Amino acid sequence: MKKIIVLLITVAAFCLSPKITKAQDGADAKPAKVDKSDPLNKANTFVAALNLTDAAKANRVKQAIATHLKAVRDWHNSHDYTLVPEGINPVTGKTFSKLERQVIINSTIPKSVHEALMAGLRKDLTEEQVDVVLDKYTIGKVAFTMNGYKSIVPNLNKDEEAFILTNLKAAREQAVDYKNVDQISVIFKIYKTKIEDYFTNTEGRNWKQMYKAYADAAKAKKAEPVKN
Repeated sequence: MKKIIVLLITVAAFCLSPKITKAQDGADAKPAKVDKSDPLNKANTFVAALNLTDAAKANRVKQAIATHLKAVRDWHNSHDYTLVPEGINPVTGKTFSKLERQVIINSTIPKSVHEALMAGLRKDLTEEQVDVVLDKYTIGKVAFTMNGYKSIVPNLNKDEEAFILTNLKAAREQAVDYKNVDQISVIFKIYKTKIEDYFTNTEGRNWKQMYKAYADAAKAKKAEPVKN
């Protein structure tokens, strides 16, 4: 009788062990990684930065962003750079790079895609909140670039700062319709060139001289011996 009882206990333990092991495996399993490139996941991240308390409003904003991100991604993926013939840039005389050709073809995305995004954002957000979203799209390039100009241009006055900021914000809004950081940087370069031309043509300012002075000072500081 005792042998039968022992046998039954052993069989029961054997049958339960896979379930126990499976439960343990489930407890030890790492959470699935979030695909940060997914439009909805990116939209969630952008909206989280706004700290909205109205769930319905947050959802509308999220959907507007996700729809836009998906449209930009799909346009990029379906429009290869080879759709733009090889040739030269009529301004520089240099052959268009692969990146430049991709930016050109991506710029043909319907304007309605951009308009729908901005209308969706402005329907529920203040202009300051819209700025936050656009900064998320462009990884904070406005503030970063503005700080660079403040370091390069001595005694930056209010008019000059306003001119820089206006152009950087224009670059930011245009850049949201491009797929990745490299393409976004190309768009910002267009407006940075305008800014640097402005300083070149401003009385008493010379962009190349200011940039050289900044670069020389940075190089000299880097060469200074480290103090113990």
